[in-house]
Amino acid sequence: MEGVVVSESLHTLFGGAYAGKRVLVTGHTGFKGSWLSVMLTEMGAEVFGLALAPYTERDLFVSAGVERLLAGHAICDVRDIHGVTAAVHVARPDIVFHLAAQPLVRYSYECPAETYDVNVVGTANVLDSVRLHAAFAPTVVITSDKCYRNDERLDPYAEDAPLGGHDPYSSSKACQELLSAAYRDSYWVPEGRAWALKTVRAGNVIGGGDWAADRIIPDAVKALLACEDIGVRNPASVRPWQHVLEPLGGYLALGARMLSGAESLSGAYNFGPSPESHLTVGELMDEFVDVWGSGAWRHTPQPGAVHEASLLALDATRAQRELGWAPVLGARDAVRMSAEWYRAQASGVDMLGVTREQIDRYAADATAVWRLTGEGA
Repeated sequence: MEGVVVSESLHTLFGGAYAGKRVLVTGHTGFKGSWLSVMLTEMGAEVFGLALAPYTERDLFVSAGVERLLAGHAICDVRDIHGVTAAVHVARPDIVFHLAAQPLVRYSYECPAETYDVNVVGTANVLDSVRLHAAFAPTVVITSDKCYRNDERLDPYAEDAPLGGHDPYSSSKACQELLSAAYRDSYWVPEGRAWALKTVRAGNVIGGGDWAADRIIPDAVKALLACEDIGVRNPASVRPWQHVLEPLGGYLALGARMLSGAESLSGAYNFGPSPESHLTVGELMDEFVDVWGSGAWRHTPQPGAVHEASLLALDATRAQRELGWAPVLGARDAVRMSAEWYRAQASGVDMLGVTREQIDRYAADATAVWRLTGEGA
């Protein structure tokens, strides 16, 4: 498998940076992790995974047969330091993408200790294993746009905005940022490798293959397939919606620069959509129903529900300036691609083929928009 390139458009986009590289992806069975694993294998990388078992049989990881593409695959909780260390030993990674997390806001209210344990202690376990057993390999830690202290302002948050978090999930992501910075300063910097540990923050990501509970697009698809109205808790809440390929492209652009040893990189990067993709939940559902071609949504308020932010936007200027990355898809593009994927899955077609086709199409579009900078990108 080493060096084999399946997608010429991806290979061209990232300058062959990942061909033949050994890549460890934590959370590889999850929504974003599955897409990232496919993208990496499409560029000829040897991908090793560390994660919990897939959520359902409908997840991208299962329905597209992603496990068959991997060089190694460990079902392990990131809270298990021995399991994490063993996975790092097997992978011997050239680069690590750490996505494993407890990713749900409302679940964090129900299980706050578990959320902090997975998101904070799990990250410490991964970073400990990388520094002790992988020679401080370049590591990209995926956190969240919700790591910012959100005062519901109209202006988008840049990377130097104060960290915070009203709910346990958001707070855990801020803690993950602080922990990563402490590890970088305490361990990576003395090794002369400050550039080799970065954190990245993305907006509300949508796309095919996500069947996690309590997420708007999976909930919408379930309702539409059952010929039911889509229930929407907070239709006026504004989110920076983006297709999953947008932030993953950013992570890969950053990783390509890190593999080349670019020492001028900043500590954290936002990968958010363009301002016109900052839609209310109601507007997103209008778009989704329109693209799907049938159905309707209705407001289903939940009195006494836990707090959820009503406004959040990201400033991705740094990523555009320092990496040459830029948003490629608008919100309607993201909705259309998501609907296409779920409709294809419902019809029983080859989902790896559908996934690869969407990746290839995105890479071709990104080639015309991005201005990636630096060796290996």
